[in-house]
Amino acid sequence: MQKEQLIQIRRDLHQIPEIGFQEVKTQQYLLNILNQFPSERLEIKTWRTGIFALVKGTNPKKTIGYRADIDGLPITEETGYDFQSTHPGYMHACGHDFHMTIALGILSHFIENPIEDHVLFLFQPAEEGPGGAEPMLNSEIAMQWKPDIITALHIAPELPVGTIATKPGLLFANTSELFIDLKGKGGHAAYPHNTNDMVVAACSLVTQLQSIVARNVDPLDSAVITIGKITGGTVQNIIAENARLEGTIRTLSVESMEKVKERIEALVKGLEIGYSCQAVIDYGAMYHQVYNEEALTAEFMEYTAEQTDFDVQLCTEAMTGEDFGYMVSQIPGFMFWLGVGSPYGLHHAKLTPNEKAIEVAVEVMAKYITFKSEQK
Repeated sequence: MQKEQLIQIRRDLHQIPEIGFQEVKTQQYLLNILNQFPSERLEIKTWRTGIFALVKGTNPKKTIGYRADIDGLPITEETGYDFQSTHPGYMHACGHDFHMTIALGILSHFIENPIEDHVLFLFQPAEEGPGGAEPMLNSEIAMQWKPDIITALHIAPELPVGTIATKPGLLFANTSELFIDLKGKGGHAAYPHNTNDMVVAACSLVTQLQSIVARNVDPLDSAVITIGKITGGTVQNIIAENARLEGTIRTLSVESMEKVKERIEALVKGLEIGYSCQAVIDYGAMYHQVYNEEALTAEFMEYTAEQTDFDVQLCTEAMTGEDFGYMVSQIPGFMFWLGVGSPYGLHHAKLTPNEKAIEVAVEVMAKYITFKSEQK
């Protein structure tokens, strides 16, 4: 594929963001592109709203996997693009439009330039939630075509185009969603003594939750508890009977995740007693840490630095969560950051990644996958 074609594909995909397991238009668009390739070299199978696409090798001894996530986010776009989202309230604000386009570019390269080994492309739904990696990898199709190694990338708005950044070992944190529902007793604002106010309880709990990282997590470890949304009550003169906290937990170790959850549960039990209320905790989706296979990642970094003109950097681990963590917990592999030079970051309504990064990624992965296939 020419770069102009890839840019148009990215812009088409950008206009149809869909959330997890609802990527119906996205799946159909991808299938329309994939079905244009010669069927004797490419086998396609759908799984829910995702796709497996196997580019057949000429003399396969292994299968090299490449994963691209395909879902969008419930964010109202503010980029000002003339190709911005046509789905009100939804946006590709995490670069998955780039990820899909890059995968198609790599796939096209191996259709046109056959190598010995199979290359399996996984177009994975529901990365942002509720989590598509685990069920996709546990599917019958994945069992049949299970790759021997697996790779992926994620755009990095803060890095300039032409930059590749990763590290052996831990790259992304363990993450868990957090939902806490509080139920008390509502009533008239003029008679607070006859009620149990859940807005007050919720505010108190938010403050208490912040003490966990400060006082219960090893200072040499790292953890984050963020409450991003609070809802409660109905109108200004009625004391709230219900409140809901929505947030996220992120830790660099499994042990810290367990400790954080223990402390959350203890604080919530205390809140129930102190505020005469009932509380329900739901951890929602939990994502495994992204732990890059060390030797494979070091090899990728060394090869890419020597065989391309791009800037390969050793980065530090991030508190970012990524569903790809489940895949590398089952299959040796790695993920890397792709510089896209946007003034606005991930999950921002004004995220505007530079499209020149698409050809950078295609070149890097086409060369590396070829190199891995030629290894004896």
